Amino acid sequence: MTGRRDDRVTVVVITHERKPELLRTLRLLRRLPERPRVIVTDNGSRDGTAQAVAARFPEVELLCPGRNLGAVGRNLAVRRVRTPYVAFCDDDTWWEPGSLRRAADLLDARPGLAAVTARIVVEPSGAEDPVVAELRDSPLAGPAWLPGPALGSFLAAATVMRTDAFRRAGGFHPGLWLGGEEELLATDLLRDGWWLSYAPGLTIHHAASRSRDSTARRVLGLRNTLWFTWLRRPLVPALRRTAHLLCTVPRDGASARAVLGAAAGLPWVLRQRAPVPPELEARLAALERARRGSPARRYVG
Repeated sequence: MTGRRDDRVTVVVITHERKPELLRTLRLLRRLPERPRVIVTDNGSRDGTAQAVAARFPEVELLCPGRNLGAVGRNLAVRRVRTPYVAFCDDDTWWEPGSLRRAADLLDARPGLAAVTARIVVEPSGAEDPVVAELRDSPLAGPAWLPGPALGSFLAAATVMRTDAFRRAGGFHPGLWLGGEEELLATDLLRDGWWLSYAPGLTIHHAASRSRDSTARRVLGLRNTLWFTWLRRPLVPALRRTAHLLCTVPRDGASARAVLGAAAGLPWVLRQRAPVPPELEARLAALERARRGSPARRYVG
């Protein structure tokens, strides 16, 4: 580990029952030249995760809420952040050396920019994640000062965000728990006047955990997409988006569980419904059209 410590960024990691992956990620974060402070929220793991982190990485701040908070575990960690920027990282991702420093430089120079999302490299192949093409080819227009294409959302496992912007927007919504939880927060940041951008000069590596349940993730992702649609989209676009999803998702048990779960949550969703203004809805509609052909947005698995 070499280089000057960068005190502008804190790394926040959430984990649940993935001790080997988390320990690998922490080893790699420890080697970064920026030497960032790291905060881990252990979402109720029963595999000895907390004990292993405490024993092997005493410099890491470990939060143990005692249950699985999902994405809200990040909110818990961000309360402890004292740096201007927070870099989100999953237990199966890790930042490339130098990327955190470059991200902080980009945010320092652009006070209207809330977050930068990195290029994602899949390990061990070294190939780009399919979602990178979607980020690179974003249909949204933005000011010339952005470091890359303007985005309508972000990927929590690959994004460095302005800490104050995150807090003012309320962080991740507890109702969504996990699975596409970024879209709601991103929309609220955009409504607050912030910009989000893809920054191709930043890189994060992703070695997908073998323990991930792709079917459960699909159920949550589809449910949360429906909830987001009714939380923030105006009536006609919400009806159109819902109809498109119901017509195009696989007709199987996972989709049925997602739709039933979404329907069960409608009372609280409608109580909290706050449709975006027309200018922002136009941007969401453009993103929706672009995503229909994206291989990274298919509700399969």
